[in-house]
Amino acid sequence: MNFLAHLYLSGDDEELMVGNFIGDFVKGSQMEQYPDKMRKGIRLHRSIDHFTDNHEVVLLSKVRLREKFSHYAPVIVDVYYDHFLAKNWGAFSKIPLKQYTENFYQLMKKYVGIIPKGVTHMLSFMSRDNWLYNYQFIEGIDRALTGISKRTKYENKMDEASLSLKEHYHDFQEEFNQFFPDLQVHVSNFEE
Repeated sequence: MNFLAHLYLSGDDEELMVGNFIGDFVKGSQMEQYPDKMRKGIRLHRSIDHFTDNHEVVLLSKVRLREKFSHYAPVIVDVYYDHFLAKNWGAFSKIPLKQYTENFYQLMKKYVGIIPKGVTHMLSFMSRDNWLYNYQFIEGIDRALTGISKRTKYENKMDEASLSLKEHYHDFQEEFNQFFPDLQVHVSNFEE
């Protein structure tokens, strides 16, 4: 799952949310420099990623993209699934998506001194263009994937991935709808 899902699955616990959000940026023993709840969030992030990467429904989504996008298919699927979460946000949260995302960007300002510099740099662009809110639109997904494609070293065609989303929209939506409840159960059972 991508950023929005990691945040949503953290519930209302701020430090857990911050840890879950920075999970990809914290390597090995670096985790020890964070408070307990943030470390738990980092571990939750890793648990979510492991569960997602090995789920049979997610594998169907990846296979559909593998021929064109090779090993970038999992990244693309993560972003697609955030699209469906954002698009159907009202089914998951009473807080409107715009307010939720703006609250998150404000929250992260409190942690600028302790989060990895790469996260701080990314957040400046993320909040400016409100990536999380704009995931609900195909144009937002296109911008996100095009941005990712520019930051990778290898040719990846991710700038064309929104076309694949449009082409197989119903299939990806159905797969998200099958998968996400399983992920929610997994997270509710998460233990350190």
